Amino acid sequence: MRLLVTGGCGYIGTVLTGRLLEDGHHVTVVDTQWFGNHLEEHPDLVVLEQDVRDSRAIPLDGIDAILHLANIANDPAVELNPELSWEVNVLAGQQLADLAVRYGVRQFIYASSGSVYGVKQEDEVTEDLALEPISVYNKTKMVAERVLLSYRDQMIVHCIRPATVCGLSPRMRLDVTVNMLTYQALTEGRMTVFGGRQTRPNIHIGDMVGVYQHFLAQPDLPTGCYNAGFENLSILEVAELVQAEIPAEIAVTESVDPRSYRQNSDKLLATGFMPRHGVRDAIGDLAAAERQGRLNDDETCHTVRRMKQLGLAEQGRLAATR
Repeated sequence: MRLLVTGGCGYIGTVLTGRLLEDGHHVTVVDTQWFGNHLEEHPDLVVLEQDVRDSRAIPLDGIDAILHLANIANDPAVELNPELSWEVNVLAGQQLADLAVRYGVRQFIYASSGSVYGVKQEDEVTEDLALEPISVYNKTKMVAERVLLSYRDQMIVHCIRPATVCGLSPRMRLDVTVNMLTYQALTEGRMTVFGGRQTRPNIHIGDMVGVYQHFLAQPDLPTGCYNAGFENLSILEVAELVQAEIPAEIAVTESVDPRSYRQNSDKLLATGFMPRHGVRDAIGDLAAAERQGRLNDDETCHTVRRMKQLGLAEQGRLAATR
């Protein structure tokens, strides 16, 4: 197939693009590359350094499916520039979907977020529960889902609600829980846990990419939203898993983030998808990369720090990569 991947130079996008090329697809990546470009050259790969909001410049002729990962990711980054975030996370997706219909794109896969549910008291969060987002980032994801699903009569739309992704990528992120705690343990011998009791779902980056491959391979799966998270762990439990692999102290401090929920992914599992990796694998991969000198920390590993470095907290020209 001929595929378009927005945010294809991002943390997940880089791994995904490589897998899609291995599967024999022709891939066009659209990415601003504010966080670098770690994609290897390939005869079936075209990488365009451009803003996803400039939708009319995105080549859609002959594209069979779109994987829309480009966004400004996580709550603190969105709070730096909410207006920009609404443009990138919602408006750009709407414009892209509109053009996709005009060009006859068959399938649109959207990277949403499990955080759209907000704070839930239910034992497990399923797709039929009400969405009660508590941050601007969560709200942009909820609205984007609703906008994109309005095109469901004109093309296949799959909205994936991932848990917090963890694991190794050529474009590394060290500002997500498992990766952050593991890196702290490796480099400082000490982990700082904020709160600790909040339960959050997790998904290994290999499985996250596998979910997107799964929907591409089965485009006739029912349109709609699907949770994608397989290990519901408290933040303290994550730290203890890290500690079991890497000797380190755990320091617990207060948190102002009340989000706590367990994600149920039975709907996804019923389609035949099976996870192959877990949090322990992510921790082990990161530890091995550090021992081999392949795990480097710089500004591009931290979304907020990189946005501030580029002055993007004050101005409105960014299409960030997930």
